[in-house]
Amino acid sequence: MTMPNALIPEFDKALRAVFAKAPTRRPMPGAQLPEAELSATEKSHVAALMRVNHCGEICAQALYQGQALASRNPLVRRELEIAAWEETEHLNWTETRIAELGGRKSLLNPLWYGGSLAIGAIAGKCGDAWSLGFLAETERQVEGHLEGHKARLPAQDRKSWEVLEQMKLDEMRHAETAIGHGARELPAPVKFAMKLSSRLMTRLSYWI
Repeated sequence: MTMPNALIPEFDKALRAVFAKAPTRRPMPGAQLPEAELSATEKSHVAALMRVNHCGEICAQALYQGQALASRNPLVRRELEIAAWEETEHLNWTETRIAELGGRKSLLNPLWYGGSLAIGAIAGKCGDAWSLGFLAETERQVEGHLEGHKARLPAQDRKSWEVLEQMKLDEMRHAETAIGHGARELPAPVKFAMKLSSRLMTRLSYWI
């Protein structure tokens, strides 16, 4: 397959991640639970939290795609593809929950995707050990972010809690897998820069 032809499926992935309804093989966590009684303000707040989490999954899709494109190791590429699939399921769950709450997805999703794709490609070019280190650190930070969001949910909203809890468990497993395949620990300044960029994305996506 020539380079231009090889990029067509990757371009299709980007379009589907940003604009199409994501698929899922697993049922949405908490789908069997009744909808909680939430005020209009609470619904708006939870929908905004879910919008932030949806943006995080958009970024994850792009990061893994960029890393997989740059990786020379078939095993690493396979692990990135597995993680990306589960992140696709997270996209489905968060998008579904946003709709149930009467919210909307972020208008900045194309921007988040493009920036994250570039970062993922750069991480991949640094070598598989560093790329896996970037994956592991990303997942650790997302795990903490999800735990914080669980604490900010209205106590009665078990449907949203179940979604975030399963997402957290998946992210923990992705980090453990990356470490098991030889991930290198990232330097402290890189971790700090990742936290700053995450905070920017979180604050903007909550409102826009």
